[in-house]
Amino acid sequence: MRFLVNPECYHKMCESCVDRIFSQGPAPCPIAGCARTLRKQRFRKQTFEDLKIEREVDVRRRVAKAFNRQESDFETLLAYNNYLEDMEVTTFNLLQGIDVAATERKLAAYVAQNASSISANNARANEQRNTQNAQTAAQKEQARLNRAGANRTDMALVAEREESQREAIDAVANGQDGEGSKVILKKSTARRTAAEKARDKQRQQQQQQQSEDTDHDIYKIEGLKPVVQAPPEKSYDPFGGVSYEPSYYTLQSHYEHPWLDRARTDPSIVAGGYDLREYYQRTMLEAFAGLGCFIDEEMGKKEYSEEDRMVATEGAAMAAVAHTGRNEGL
Repeated sequence: MRFLVNPECYHKMCESCVDRIFSQGPAPCPIAGCARTLRKQRFRKQTFEDLKIEREVDVRRRVAKAFNRQESDFETLLAYNNYLEDMEVTTFNLLQGIDVAATERKLAAYVAQNASSISANNARANEQRNTQNAQTAAQKEQARLNRAGANRTDMALVAEREESQREAIDAVANGQDGEGSKVILKKSTARRTAAEKARDKQRQQQQQQQSEDTDHDIYKIEGLKPVVQAPPEKSYDPFGGVSYEPSYYTLQSHYEHPWLDRARTDPSIVAGGYDLREYYQRTMLEAFAGLGCFIDEEMGKKEYSEEDRMVATEGAAMAAVAHTGRNEGL
């Protein structure tokens, strides 16, 4: 027989009773004095032997799911500590039955007001968890490869030792007790030295990797603000942001004038597809053209060299002399 609990009231019920009472749909708790409505899908196996611990874990998990901000989201440590205090007060009230209705309303209002930030924080926590899991998996894989390499090295040493013993036995059988044994020993020593060098190199690489991982874990920057995403790239503008909208007038789609009224219905004008709005645009542009140009200011800003001033002065003098001569002739 297996007992199940429901997080609504945490009353124990056997599995057969749950199937018999709640298979048709929601029903009130059969325990005397408990009027809570229970649903079959919420029944689960008890994790802890003490139901108080079971309930506390569930409450803390539910509150922590809503209050999921990190220290880096706050400007000061005091603000973050106040946030943690509010979370702990909410948890304590729910566990101890202090103003449960008001606390539930406060928690529901907080979840409703911060739904977007809660979702973003959950996504960030999942990303951090996935990154940590990937790092752990990579470390385990590296450890497995290191163990496999060490096993291969040990097997190679055993094979070399057995081969050296066979060569020594063959040398003794062939009567080569002196030089043959020295050659075998030299070969065995050279192989063992190469194997030890390879093993030492692998051990150094492993220690270096562990040192880098340790340094990475030790050097952490706390209190950073969330990274601000770059604004989306604007669409291509061939005019480089220059606007050709008129600034001195607003072009209307219709103007009242007797000639324009006749032109709108004159077949000789509109038969070829001529649009009077083009006429409006050209007329208004010619009427307001030059209003933003001030000759005195433009000439005052323009810089002239000494040679340009001399040429202009000589030209004015010659023109004045010629004008004077014409007047005298008259």
